[in-house]
Amino acid sequence: MANLKSLAKDTAIYGLSSILARFINYLLVPIQTKKFMAEGGQYGIITNVYAYVALLIIILTYGMETTFFRFMSKDGENPQRIYSTSLRMVGFTSLVFIVLVSMFLKPIAAAMGYADHPEYIWVMFATVAIDAFTAILFAYLRIKHRPVKFAVLKIINITLNIVLNLLYLVILPWAGLNLFGIYDDGFHLDVVWVFRINLICTVATLLMLWHELGGIRHGFDRAAARRMLSYAWPILVMGLAGQLNQCLSQIIFPYLYNGSPVEANTQLGIYGACIKIAMIMVMITQAFRFAYEPFVFGKSRDKDQKETYAQVMKYYLIFTLLAFLAVMAYIKVLRHLVGDSYWVGLKVVPVVMAAEIMFGVFFNLSFWYKLTDRTIWGAWFSGLGCVVLVLIDVLLIPRYSYMACAWAGFAAYGVSMVVSYFVGQKYFPIRYPLRQMAVYVLLAAVLFVLIQLSTAHLDTIPACLVNTLLLLVFVGFIVKKDMPLKAIPFIGRFFR
Repeated sequence: MANLKSLAKDTAIYGLSSILARFINYLLVPIQTKKFMAEGGQYGIITNVYAYVALLIIILTYGMETTFFRFMSKDGENPQRIYSTSLRMVGFTSLVFIVLVSMFLKPIAAAMGYADHPEYIWVMFATVAIDAFTAILFAYLRIKHRPVKFAVLKIINITLNIVLNLLYLVILPWAGLNLFGIYDDGFHLDVVWVFRINLICTVATLLMLWHELGGIRHGFDRAAARRMLSYAWPILVMGLAGQLNQCLSQIIFPYLYNGSPVEANTQLGIYGACIKIAMIMVMITQAFRFAYEPFVFGKSRDKDQKETYAQVMKYYLIFTLLAFLAVMAYIKVLRHLVGDSYWVGLKVVPVVMAAEIMFGVFFNLSFWYKLTDRTIWGAWFSGLGCVVLVLIDVLLIPRYSYMACAWAGFAAYGVSMVVSYFVGQKYFPIRYPLRQMAVYVLLAAVLFVLIQLSTAHLDTIPACLVNTLLLLVFVGFIVKKDMPLKAIPFIGRFFR
């Protein structure tokens, strides 16, 4: 129980900071979707370029975050040398990447469909190279159990981003100030400035991690580097396949959509804007992952590790289902996070959120092969999911547009999750409380249908009231079955 409380504490800090940071980041969505209307396709460009960025961050970190955690806690390894070696490896590959992009910028931009705007590609690719390097610095904060500094730096980064977006997209055009001549005569701003602002924030974050950069002075251990790369490459394949499941649809959509490039970017922009509403699930999963990964490796020698993992899985499912129902209950309010020209795509939100829940379950299941050093299995599971996603995208995007992207992700995560569970039970059996978890899933499904009916047939305020009552049914069930009020910190003292 003490271990679970420690995990809950770290998850709360990561979670609150992640939620706060994402909430601040959400402000970018209404700002950018108001500035760049759906019909223009500019938000589709932003969605497309960021999809490439999400994929590149996996390639440029090549599994070194998880590898770093594993080797920092491994017997016989020198933690300082492992840290320094990790920084030097990722720093070197990031530098090489920036040099290669600079050398071959025009053909890369042309292949991506941005021959007229190679600056989009250079700015964002330079940003992602720096982000890859700082990922090891942030991993160091996590393994040293310094969630507060981790959280503060993340929040500063996003706050700076939102301030600069407000300045250049709203305040300066409103004031009629064309500083540095960045606007045209109509005070329209090219989307490249969205990317340049991101680069500024990334460099600022790196400078704030100056103290952690001191760890690079402990030298480079070639033997350790070989061992780490041997452990890391299956994680790279797994991470690459897993990230493809998240972003490949946005990358290949312009090539598969049955329409003009401008219309393709319009449709992709609608999808990219609406899935931002579903990002609450990504926040929860990310916060959980930040706390859970070092927790699992630290607990790997405990006798009760499997029982703890089983309980964590159940509570993860409970709270992600609660988050899912909460978002759907108040979707008529949350839709205002995006411009009304994007509302036509709100039907993707429940599909994407359900897919993210399955991804979180898959992440929970993944530790059996990480702890037994069978990381190649993760590559197979994620690769299988990626194949499913590509097949659905290729077959259905020309006919069903962005809805095919949502269902492709759902199917991909579902397949990876199910296969990982059954193989894991053979090599690292854990008795998950499947019956209890199934009851929660069934109850959430029934409440979701009722919430959908309420939302469709009632105005905003009556729908929110009815949906709040339905949400309280789920909360009441949690309290009755698994979390009595007297067991909750602070609240429990009033029920003793």
